[in-house]
Amino acid sequence: MSALRAKVQGGRLVLDEPTSFAEGTLIDLVVADDDLDDAERARLDEALERSLASAREGTIDAGDLLAEIARLEPACG
Repeated sequence: MSALRAKVQGGRLVLDEPTSFAEGTLIDLVVADDDLDDAERARLDEALERSLASAREGTIDAGDLLAEIARLEPACG
C-alpha cells in the first residue's frame, strides 16, 4: 500500500495522481500530523514498504521490525 498525496482546492481534497479504486469506493483519510522532514519521511516510507514486502513473504521478525521503527522515530524533545 502506498500513500496518496492530495491537496485542498475549493474545500475538497484533490489527488495528485489517478487511482485504481472503483468508482464509489469509500476511502478513510488520516492527516499525517508529524514533524518529519522530507528525508525522514522518505526513510520511514521505505522502511514500511520493506516491512510490507517481508510480511507478504512471511519473513518478518516482529522484534526486528519494532527496532527498525524505533530507529526511524524522531527524537522526543
